[in-house]
Amino acid sequence: MDPVSDMITIIKNGYLARKQLVSAPYSGLKERIAKKLLDLGFLSNVEKSSDKKTLKIELLYIEKEPVLKEVKRISKPSLRIYRASKDIPRILSGRGEVLISTPKGILTGKEAKKANLGGELILKVW
Repeated sequence: MDPVSDMITIIKNGYLARKQLVSAPYSGLKERIAKKLLDLGFLSNVEKSSDKKTLKIELLYIEKEPVLKEVKRISKPSLRIYRASKDIPRILSGRGEVLISTPKGILTGKEAKKANLGGELILKVW
């Protein structure tokens, strides 16, 4: 069982169903990933519920079209994928982004390259 993949699936299905708000079981890692997606402009809002058991994710649409086109899990519990900072991939010639778990937390590929940090590739998004 992979909780991060479950959250990604919840977000993707929410966009397919044209929902404004979806919720996923809370964890610190999922909250940091969702907040990074918020910073990148793929989500409208992220907050944890008052009982701290669910993560409420508000989806973002522009002219009734989902901002998030695709999100794919790279590293899985059964197969972890790590890269050095110089080997971090570019997604769709720079139009997409990759999220990386580094010693400094969850960073985008650009932030990790700038800080010269490698880590586990979590997901790619565009």
